[in-house]
Amino acid sequence: MILLKSDYMRRLLVVGFAAVLGAMLYLTVSASLAEGVFAAGSRLWPEPWFRATLADAYFGFGAVFVWIAWREATTSARILWFVLLMTLGNIAIVGYFLLALTRLAPGTGIDGLFQRRPA
Repeated sequence: MILLKSDYMRRLLVVGFAAVLGAMLYLTVSASLAEGVFAAGSRLWPEPWFRATLADAYFGFGAVFVWIAWREATTSARILWFVLLMTLGNIAIVGYFLLALTRLAPGTGIDGLFQRRPA
């Protein structure tokens, strides 16, 4: 088991996830300023690769939600994360990992990210 001792691994993960979050926020804001999501979606919907990519993304969000729903102890947290995943996608996923990392007790192994949260 790899421990997050001296917080090296935790810092590495936080930096990596924060970089992804920053990139996703930048790209999302830039795209939103260029064109609204509904306008772009209606224009792109006829493209088969757009539909395939959209389905791939949402099936992935659903798979991550199954893990989050298993990990979270309350129904309200599960509902909140479902809504966040379906509206924010990977931004919510990265946010969940960053939150989970901050909740790990010092010295907890990386497997702590994949254990159920206590009620």
